[in-house]
Amino acid sequence: MIRAALRRHASVAVGALVLFGCAKQVAEVPPGKPTGESPPTTPRGQMVARAGRPGLVIAAPHGASDASTGEIATEVARRTGWGLVVATGFGLEPDAPGRPGRRYHVNRPFEGVPSGPATEDRSSDSARLVYQTFERRVRETAQGPLRFYAEIHGNDRRESAGRIEIATVGIDREYAQRLRALCELVRDAHLRGRGVPGPKLDILVEPADALYYSASAAKRDGILKLAERALHIELPKTARVEFRQLYTAILADFVAQAVTVPRGR
Repeated sequence: MIRAALRRHASVAVGALVLFGCAKQVAEVPPGKPTGESPPTTPRGQMVARAGRPGLVIAAPHGASDASTGEIATEVARRTGWGLVVATGFGLEPDAPGRPGRRYHVNRPFEGVPSGPATEDRSSDSARLVYQTFERRVRETAQGPLRFYAEIHGNDRRESAGRIEIATVGIDREYAQRLRALCELVRDAHLRGRGVPGPKLDILVEPADALYYSASAAKRDGILKLAERALHIELPKTARVEFRQLYTAILADFVAQAVTVPRGR
């Protein structure tokens, strides 16, 4: 039943890759060398992981390049008690005017351009290494079967600026409708409770709604195929930047209650 809407530490070094499983550690990658001396295809970045309630994990595969998603996931984990995995720094080339740079996708063993077509993604040994480490972090953080997994992403697509899109795994149409109703209740309760009004973003939940960001590659080849149930949450800029505090609180309440929503028949 929908409740009221408001209310280990281990570092891994594999070749040139150094990833940390505890909070707030910064690594030189590769170890002992200035970053500029590394080949451009060397994986570089870090992963922060913290265990929480067994089986429940929230993650941000692009915690910095998808602006504020790392901070949002961290705060949602703090409020809910879920486990946390945040990856940052896995870019391959910088953004250029009018064009995002290539990066490791992290949640699947490919590299490519954010929001680009899957046909342009490329598999590589480095991309597989990054993904394998991310998957290991998620499994360790789950402390057993991955019962419910939520992943936070961001996009700057103009057509998606007024909505939150939630792709799903292990969720049928009726269940998706209940999740959408829950998220709308939580959103509206928070908007009523604010002194300063914020944007009332639309909520789209697959398979009840058609999405632009369906996360098909991560479902087929990546982390989403491991979860019993999963939410791939795409946030527009307004939810991540201008009204981050508001929508972080909304997401925390939604995620905490989503895991309790009955599946029905």
